[in-house]
Amino acid sequence: MSDYRLLKKNECEIKDSFWSYYIDLVREKVIPYQWEILNDRIEDAEPSHAIDNFRIAAGEMEGHFYGEVFQDSDVSKWLEAVGNILMLERDEKLEAQADSVIDIIAKAQDESGYLDTYFLIEAPEKKWTNVLECHELYCAGHFIEGAVSYYLATGKKKVFDVAVKLADYLCDVFGKEEGKMHGYPGHQEIEIALLKLYDVTGSEKYFELAQYFIDTRGTNRFFEEEFEKRDRICQWTKAKVEEPNRWYNQFPYSYYNQFHLPVRRQKEAVGHAVRGVYMYTAMADIASRTKEKELFDACKNIWNNIVQKQLYITGGIGATHSGEAFTTAYDLPNDTNYSETCASIGLVFFAQKMLKNEVNRTYADVMEQALYNTILGGMNYEGNRFFYVNPLEVVPETCYGNTERNHVKPVRQKWFSCACCPPNIARTLAGLWQYIYTADEDTAYVHLYIGNESKIRLSEHTLCVRQTTEYPWNGNITLDVSADTDEPLTVALRIPAWSGEQFVITVDGVCHEVSAQPNGYVYLKQNWNGNHRIVLELVMKPELIQANRRVHYNGGRAALVCGPVVYCLEEEDNGRYLNQIMVDAKSEWKEKEGTLGGRSRILEGRGWREQMRTDQESLYHVYSEDREEIAVTAVPYFLWNNRSEGEMQVWMRVGR
Repeated sequence: MSDYRLLKKNECEIKDSFWSYYIDLVREKVIPYQWEILNDRIEDAEPSHAIDNFRIAAGEMEGHFYGEVFQDSDVSKWLEAVGNILMLERDEKLEAQADSVIDIIAKAQDESGYLDTYFLIEAPEKKWTNVLECHELYCAGHFIEGAVSYYLATGKKKVFDVAVKLADYLCDVFGKEEGKMHGYPGHQEIEIALLKLYDVTGSEKYFELAQYFIDTRGTNRFFEEEFEKRDRICQWTKAKVEEPNRWYNQFPYSYYNQFHLPVRRQKEAVGHAVRGVYMYTAMADIASRTKEKELFDACKNIWNNIVQKQLYITGGIGATHSGEAFTTAYDLPNDTNYSETCASIGLVFFAQKMLKNEVNRTYADVMEQALYNTILGGMNYEGNRFFYVNPLEVVPETCYGNTERNHVKPVRQKWFSCACCPPNIARTLAGLWQYIYTADEDTAYVHLYIGNESKIRLSEHTLCVRQTTEYPWNGNITLDVSADTDEPLTVALRIPAWSGEQFVITVDGVCHEVSAQPNGYVYLKQNWNGNHRIVLELVMKPELIQANRRVHYNGGRAALVCGPVVYCLEEEDNGRYLNQIMVDAKSEWKEKEGTLGGRSRILEGRGWREQMRTDQESLYHVYSEDREEIAVTAVPYFLWNNRSEGEMQVWMRVGR
């Protein structure tokens, strides 16, 4: 494995025709909206109480803890989103808001370094008695990530000192040494945070604790033993149970929590999808640092299992609401799936860390797939409504009337009682710059086609790249490149799998007859001193995509995809009963006039609508082949439900 590194913030600045809107939206709308939510100022929204929990723990107000046991993490992710935005541009008013809540958090922190408002307020004597279910390490991880981001953006040490004190405390509590707890998190996340803290401080103990949590998982009976010690009491029901986590999860909890095997022996993605991809992210990051082949091989086996057998075409993962979990190979239902927004965000994290181990387009392809579809789809175009669950088919009345589908919301919500997804979207979009490139000694790898201006440091030289494009609406990308040396350096361009290897590359107006390497990248090595221009033209056209026949839900159906963007049908354009529509397999899809969500590309093709009898007295009747030809309108999946409540469908019936 080579030394591939991620860029620092001062190396890359996004200036993009598509993504700059969303980054500005996070700054101007999403962060302020979520601040109001966290302070319980949005009418008719699900209460948060998250900042008030810190006030109570700090002794600034009286009351009881409210919300989920992991409610603190909403504030921490908001703080990380703020830090990521402030890295782009400082803002005195926003910093003042953040500083005000940082003051409260610092005051709430226990003298020992412990920081978790549920236990500080309600049950200080029960700290670390239920590591499996109670999210203490998860909340600590999100706070550390938020503190690191804010510190890097502002240089202000108050919140960073709180994070270091907390991390030092965790190093005293957990570890292999005698007298410490030999456990690991129920909900993985702390591992990612400790690695980020290590990168800033250089303190080896943070790396060692992250590594300990990964290495120890599945090797002892820690969770079983703590379960017996607390007399088998469940955090959620407050009653004695046969097995933890079963009140909302039908899988054995060793699988649900990914401790069924030591991590190096795990080959398939199982259990709670978000927990899984957070753990796989840390595994891949550690493997990139230690160069351990066994750990990386485990990551690759799990990656391949997800991408080849458990990944939705929208970049969603998690096929069932039971445990928000992976199920089994090719089980990808469309109308009952979970596809939590956080899970796709975690998949992007995993992909990014895999790119630190090896350059292969599968990681960037999936990163792109998740970003342009499920992650963007998790938020409306105005930045104030959100999806937790991202289905591929919706009939509103069944969502409301069928308890097996009531996790699927036909409209985005103002907030959630478990509100992990909205602030996760905010922090991810605000930090999007870090996913575009990686670099090694003499090569800059272009993974995502997003307009930016970058000064990429290689081992001894700097490569300046200005990328301009109208991606994802067309496949033309221009890269203006210059270097501070005459020595040959390399620019490596990803050729997305969806392009079908159809591309043209010119350098300074001269066509280059080059092929993509087996890893899916084209390598352009030359002297870049002076001003040079690379133009990459990818063939981006609407295509109908079939699923593997083992995905039984999609037999006789196809999805419409153009470049990285998945399309869907909406009732708003096509009327009710989308299942009665059959798309012509030979239809030529053309761009339709009009816009939805800015400059989005709406497509129109041909199809038929079945002429069904409308006899309201008869539930069933004789089959009829009568049908009428119609125009079929498809919109980008990430923009569905931005106009009205109604049916939606990704996988369409196809015929001729």
